[in-house]
Amino acid sequence: MCLCPGSHPGSGAQAGEAGAMSAEGWDTGPGGHPGASGAGPCPPGTASAPWSLPHWRACLAAAVLCYINLLNYMNWFIVAGMLLDIQNFFQISDSNAGLLQTVFICSLLLSAPVFGYLGDRHGRKATLSVGILLWSGAGLSSSFISPQTHWLLCQHPWLFFLSRGVVGIGSASYSTIAPTVLGDLFVRDQRTRVLAIFYIFIPVGSGLGYVLGSAVLQLTGNWHWAFRVLPCLEAVALILLIALVPDPPRGAAEKQEEVAMGALRSSWCEDVRYLGRNWSFVWSTLGVTAIAFVTGALGFWAPKFLFEARVVHGLQLPCLQDLCNEQDSLIFGILTVVTGIIGVVLGAEASRRYKKVNPRAESLICAYSLLIAAPCLYLALILAPVTLLASYVFLALGELLLSCNWAVVADILLSVVVPRCRGTAEALQITVGHILGDASSPYLTGLVSSTLRAGRPDSYLQSFLSLQQSFLCCTFVIALAGGCFLLTALRLERDQARARQLDTGTPGSKDTESQALLSGTGAAAKDP
Repeated sequence: MCLCPGSHPGSGAQAGEAGAMSAEGWDTGPGGHPGASGAGPCPPGTASAPWSLPHWRACLAAAVLCYINLLNYMNWFIVAGMLLDIQNFFQISDSNAGLLQTVFICSLLLSAPVFGYLGDRHGRKATLSVGILLWSGAGLSSSFISPQTHWLLCQHPWLFFLSRGVVGIGSASYSTIAPTVLGDLFVRDQRTRVLAIFYIFIPVGSGLGYVLGSAVLQLTGNWHWAFRVLPCLEAVALILLIALVPDPPRGAAEKQEEVAMGALRSSWCEDVRYLGRNWSFVWSTLGVTAIAFVTGALGFWAPKFLFEARVVHGLQLPCLQDLCNEQDSLIFGILTVVTGIIGVVLGAEASRRYKKVNPRAESLICAYSLLIAAPCLYLALILAPVTLLASYVFLALGELLLSCNWAVVADILLSVVVPRCRGTAEALQITVGHILGDASSPYLTGLVSSTLRAGRPDSYLQSFLSLQQSFLCCTFVIALAGGCFLLTALRLERDQARARQLDTGTPGSKDTESQALLSGTGAAAKDP
């Protein structure tokens, strides 16, 4: 692709909605926009043809990415499905058990900005492959922590904690980059539907993580084997990724071409400044952070909470041996899968239909679902010692409403951020969401539970009540998330229009500074 003198990087070879533009008739003026007079045309024949991919190939690539997303989230929650056994194996308290998830999430959030930077500037397919190798290798190695070293690891279980951290680093590459690849393969309603399917695998993978952990534990009597099954599935995923998933140019679905090699582009700091002034991105990121706080605590501690509730009701004996009854992990896993599928599909379809009459539909769907989910979770916690059936019903409703947000939130980000900054935007949202959300919530929930339990009689009833009360703050955090998405609705239309203008290289007067930031000419733009 050729840039004419005075043209803006990335705008010299625009493509129309119908396909490729011919080189003939290009009259590129100041700013490099077709149709203006001034600097003269680029030499004919130097404009590259727009990147294209058959629809069936794009769908096949999306299917592979969905499969890998399933495995990714199974890795997130496989530990929670065997938590009681791991606690008994290492003889660790609730607060230290919560650190397992904190180490995983902290590693993820520290590495997410690095992968976001790489994903915006280098080959995304290679980065994804490295990430899969990292998390599968670390998961497999953690399965060889043998009983022979048990005497050492009971006091210092640092190897297992370290392996969870490396799994988090690998997971960061996929969580950051994969949605941007889908964003460059599909557009508009197609993208909404594909993202809905992709994000279905967050609750489905989370639920199957509980199911796999508890099922393998019951079959083998050894929790280590659960970490030996997943790497086999991940090896298949790596082969499919290399063979079937393309690496499309940034903005390919919107018919935007890659920035030419050697052309100026924005730096990472300039991308961050642009995103910091994008209020729809800021408020939706805070909303995602609040959701992550709740799902992190709920996903890690809910199986144990339900187990102890059954003990309080006299339906289950206390777990005092190495092998515990993981029936509650299995039930919670199935519940998560079912409500997740229904919730993601319901949220995406409601957003798609509501958007036809209200352009702020995405943010309003998120806000309404979260504001209704808060009292559902509160009732699930309060009713647990009274009636388990009602507790399960309200827990299922709360999970369903939380799941309504996954695909919609991703669609908000892709619609308000220009394609060449989406990797950085995903990385920042992941980093902020996890560092203030599920990196801390499992540990804080366990810490509050251990603190409350320390001042009470040693009984299963008091242990259950301590965990119940440590959960209650989550209901208020969900309500805060709903408020953040209401604030997102106030700016959504404006920021979507602004992203479209910047993406096509035709900013309005108020967007000149953002355009300068994204082109890497922020300093030069200030000169006369």
